[in-house]
Amino acid sequence: MELQDRVAIVTGGAVRIGRALSLRLAAAGMRVCLHYGSSEQGAKQTSNEIRSAGGQVVTVQADLGTPVEAATTIIEAALSAFGKVDVLVNNASIFHSGSLSELSLEDWTRHQRINLEAPLFLSQKFAEQINVSQSGAIVNIVDWRALRPQPGHLSYTLSKAGLVCLTQILAQELAPRVRVNAIAPGAILPPPDADAGHLEQVAKAIPLQRTGSPANIAEAVLFLLQNDFVTGEVLHVTGGQQLRVPQ
Repeated sequence: MELQDRVAIVTGGAVRIGRALSLRLAAAGMRVCLHYGSSEQGAKQTSNEIRSAGGQVVTVQADLGTPVEAATTIIEAALSAFGKVDVLVNNASIFHSGSLSELSLEDWTRHQRINLEAPLFLSQKFAEQINVSQSGAIVNIVDWRALRPQPGHLSYTLSKAGLVCLTQILAQELAPRVRVNAIAPGAILPPPDADAGHLEQVAKAIPLQRTGSPANIAEAVLFLLQNDFVTGEVLHVTGGQQLRVPQ
């Protein structure tokens, strides 16, 4: 896919990895629809940076906790601003710890709505507006735990495992006009409540002995968008972290 003048939606595109994705896609010549939930200030800062560099961007606020309504709002905002959508990056998610004994219906429902149902209905709306002469791509941001599940993040892990399955189903349903892939990040950024030494500790269990950066994820997204013979894949960007999970 040639990226110049294509239109990309990035959910959760204001901060953290989403910010890096929005900036990198804009730098590649794409017009960006930057979705945010509560990070209004981050959305303003990121969109201002894109515009300062000569890029085109529109921001849209939507609560992914109401996935059907949010999907409609986001797709319509992109279409209103740019007339089409070529790329959907389902990046936004929540990440809360919790075992089976700690599970609540509220926690379970919120993870599924934001991490799985929102990408599902966004993909549906995205596919509906792809015309017969248009090619498109979806990239879902998942997690290595989705394929090598570990205790401690039950709702989160199951939501991401579902997103992997969705990736593989849609890669078949939407072919040949839309390619659908996923990226499984490893240790990229510390959790918001982690101390300064968190990533240093995590790095000891990674074969490459270091953690990654949001730029690593952004470059992986570009690879999946530009290589037009890849679909249904889950690309690990982990430094090999998943290889050392106990059998």
